[in-house]
Amino acid sequence: MSTRFDLVFVPQGAEYRSVCQGLTLVGVNIDKVIPIPVGPRGVSHFLQQWLQQSSSLGDVPPQAILMGLCGSLTAQLSVGDVVICQTCIDGTRTVDVPLACDAQLLLSLSQRLPEAVIPVTGVSCDRIINTATEKQQLAQTYQADVVDMEGFALLSNLQSTQMPIGIVRVVSDDSHHDLPDLNAALSPEGQLQSWPLAMGLLRQPLPALRLIRGSLTGLKQLEKVAAQLFKP
Repeated sequence: MSTRFDLVFVPQGAEYRSVCQGLTLVGVNIDKVIPIPVGPRGVSHFLQQWLQQSSSLGDVPPQAILMGLCGSLTAQLSVGDVVICQTCIDGTRTVDVPLACDAQLLLSLSQRLPEAVIPVTGVSCDRIINTATEKQQLAQTYQADVVDMEGFALLSNLQSTQMPIGIVRVVSDDSHHDLPDLNAALSPEGQLQSWPLAMGLLRQPLPALRLIRGSLTGLKQLEKVAAQLFKP
């Protein structure tokens, strides 16, 4: 089955750089990689502007992937695991109906990735989930496997375009350890601010070390996945 991925949406910062590095390794132009803000509010605002500024999407809508890191909500998913979201739930409860990713595109993604990839249900929240207790509550409330901050907003804002969308994530933190609370570092526009981020890490050094280790593992795996998806 031929695979065509026309656009790649990636949260800005380290995740964006990892995906670009993966594409560069296999000689693919990074122009198709679009950095987006962190969090549903920033994503919605960005996509509304992007759709207004974009020229016509053409008779055949482009196929798009959202790539990035995620948090595990289950003991079955560990740091470094690659997941493909089949369904995404609005964790802010603004919308009660889950949104599904494109089934044909998900099949293409599964076939393109050689290692075992796990199909999951994701829940998107408007804040960074940093405690194991919160993760357990999310898992029980939504029957979800992973948590992110952009998936539902991207799917809902691009619904009207009929664009086939898939979501590929790499787990960067497990379900049973607390992480530092970095919500104060996230601006309303979806930017991570350096000084509050540094202060948040310094206040909780052991959880911060765990976060850094998990993020580095996840980012390296994200780079590999990007290369695998786009290699000729």
